Amino acid sequence: MTLTQLLSPTALFDFGNLFVLPFWALMIFLPNWGITQKIMRSYLPFVALAGIYLFLFVSSITPENAAALANPKLADIARFFADETAAATGWVHFLVLDLFVGQWVYWEGQRTGVWTIHSIALCLFAGPLGLLSHIVTTWIRQLLPSPTAPIATDSAETASNAGS
Repeated sequence: MTLTQLLSPTALFDFGNLFVLPFWALMIFLPNWGITQKIMRSYLPFVALAGIYLFLFVSSITPENAAALANPKLADIARFFADETAAATGWVHFLVLDLFVGQWVYWEGQRTGVWTIHSIALCLFAGPLGLLSHIVTTWIRQLLPSPTAPIATDSAETASNAGS
């Protein structure tokens, strides 16, 4: 395979899709594993994907595209993404940001104990929906009593009042 073939929009698109899968698998299936936590602390996945994005972005910009993106209109954006390189650029953009949101949801779950598997899985397919799912899950969790907090009962209040 030649360097031109390795750097083609199709090859970079395919590579990006495969590159992110281990990170998603670790966050979803092995969230508490020490290796998952170590890997998810790293910025290297984002550096690699951002490098691919930068290469594709620079490759997709023409004077006409730059003018259209400077004052975007929906029809201009649609024409821009009709180009294979521009479409690959947009897709890698999604991969980077969805993974970033997924990583944030993962770390919030680790920090707070809020269940995140469903939200991370949604981030994999639609980052904003995964983010929304995590926000709603966090709100619901805040409404529920803590499993470690004592539940006040009438007998506990009676015993407390009897001691005063």
